[in-house]
Amino acid sequence: MTIRVMIADDQAMIREAFSILLGAQPGIEVVATAVDGLEAVAKAEELRPDVIVMDIRMPGLNGIEATRLITRQADLPTRILVLTTFDLDEYVYEALRAGAAGFLLKDASGVELAEAVRVVAAGEALLSPELTKRLIAEFARLSGSAKPSAQVRIDVLTNRETEVLALVARGLSNAEIAGELVVAEQTVKTHMGSILQKLQLRDRTQAAVFAYETGLVVPGRTDL
Repeated sequence: MTIRVMIADDQAMIREAFSILLGAQPGIEVVATAVDGLEAVAKAEELRPDVIVMDIRMPGLNGIEATRLITRQADLPTRILVLTTFDLDEYVYEALRAGAAGFLLKDASGVELAEAVRVVAAGEALLSPELTKRLIAEFARLSGSAKPSAQVRIDVLTNRETEVLALVARGLSNAEIAGELVVAEQTVKTHMGSILQKLQLRDRTQAAVFAYETGLVVPGRTDL
């Protein structure tokens, strides 16, 4: 199936360049562009793209707020791939909490951009190793802020689902989790679906955030 993509960035050169790069990739179609967050939200509701490549810093409504408004709509299947640079690390945590499914550096190649779009469209999380390290550091800084209501929600998971959630939070793919737990990859997918449903989460990226916020996974530790 063709992946329908929208590019949201206030810089015309970025919009045009990414549109050309993605348009040249098989199985990907750029259906729209947006110059700011407000236009991104409006076009997302109208066109329902599979993926939005979203800049963070935009006039009016920024990328984080636009992401939050889009991902709050349960009937909107659109996933958000946020564009970032290393000097914007302070926004990564908030973008994840807002519902972003992944991050990509603005200097990524066309091949990297296309692969990122495919990964996010498939329901996987996308965080570069560098950003993951910074994200974990941010969770460590904010440790101890777990909400009681979140702790209650995690109690509904089975022991195996809890194990899967912890491994997802550490950045493992379904295949890697299957190898770690010595189960079939389809079994992991089934557990993941159950986790998202029970915890009322949108995707595995939000599940990873949830695991850190509840203290299920503690930065620097490899046990539960």
